[in-house]
Amino acid sequence: MQIDKKKCFVQLGKFLSQFSKNDAHQKADVLHNDLFFNPFLDLIQLSQSHNGWYTPEQVYFAIQSWAEALTEENLNTWLADYDLSNVKPKTIGLILAGNIPLVGFHDFLSVLISGHQVLVKTSSNDQHLLPFLAKYLMAVEPELKNKITFVEGKLENFDGVIATGSNNTARYFEFYFKDKPSIIRKSRNSIAVLNGHETKEQLVALGEDIFRYFGLGCRNVSKLFVPKGYDFSSFFEAIFEYQDVIHYEKYANNYDYNKAVFLMSNFKLLDNGFLTIKEDLSHASPISSVFYEYYDNLDEVQKRLNVDQEIIQCIVSNDLVQNSIAFGTTQKPKLWDYADNVDTMAFLINL
Repeated sequence: MQIDKKKCFVQLGKFLSQFSKNDAHQKADVLHNDLFFNPFLDLIQLSQSHNGWYTPEQVYFAIQSWAEALTEENLNTWLADYDLSNVKPKTIGLILAGNIPLVGFHDFLSVLISGHQVLVKTSSNDQHLLPFLAKYLMAVEPELKNKITFVEGKLENFDGVIATGSNNTARYFEFYFKDKPSIIRKSRNSIAVLNGHETKEQLVALGEDIFRYFGLGCRNVSKLFVPKGYDFSSFFEAIFEYQDVIHYEKYANNYDYNKAVFLMSNFKLLDNGFLTIKEDLSHASPISSVFYEYYDNLDEVQKRLNVDQEIIQCIVSNDLVQNSIAFGTTQKPKLWDYADNVDTMAFLINL
């Protein structure tokens, strides 16, 4: 029997749409709420005890993002470019990151919807959310029990692999999986290009790109390119509404530590009490800090971005450089926005 996987994920989207930070209520047309609604509420509240960075606010944001993505219209738009009719089912291993809630869900979705079986090794930092959603999917369509397996030990008996980790673990993955078709993802960062003419609303939205998930995602902005002589006062004024981030202990500890390290090294800092910004050529800033770099003209920025494209995930700007996206959208990717610009579906279809 052919499983209508698209329909299953639309149902999951409807289930997730019931949960938001300010309101969680059951909808009559959602399947299996009697079994899953209250346990999922409990899991959201428990998430911070499993991972201190997974505050309810951040988990709700991730859930809502996926609720908005998993609609029939979005799935149809995404899949319209692919021919799934001749896919020979294989077993695909996933090694997932755990830096932000449900960070590996897109890979999980892609494997199943392309017609393969999925073998999942979750991160120790995110062991509960995805297995719960998998159980919901299996309740919607029991045949999926034969398609989804979670493993605790090492991956075995798979035909291809998608692995996400740091630059160090990527070297291990590349060696270990050298005989298998693979997508190996390394560390990346996102950057913003400013010219000083941004509106307050755009700079407030940039704050969302910086502070969502406390800056832990590869889609979080960690570096600014600004014109020589740029006045940071408007930037600081706009991001002031994110000041409550300092009340989270883990973030505050990082802020205090990284600021102390910078000051002991006699680095020149700009600081507003919850974010430090530092002039630095690197794109990868520590938590609670953003690096910046001055430029003379946008052509030189574009050349730099072209050179660094292998380590950049997203570029945010007011259409100042190629392939940039709008302020405030980095952590709301569409289904067709692939990590590292590698087409996961094409990889899975052509195995």
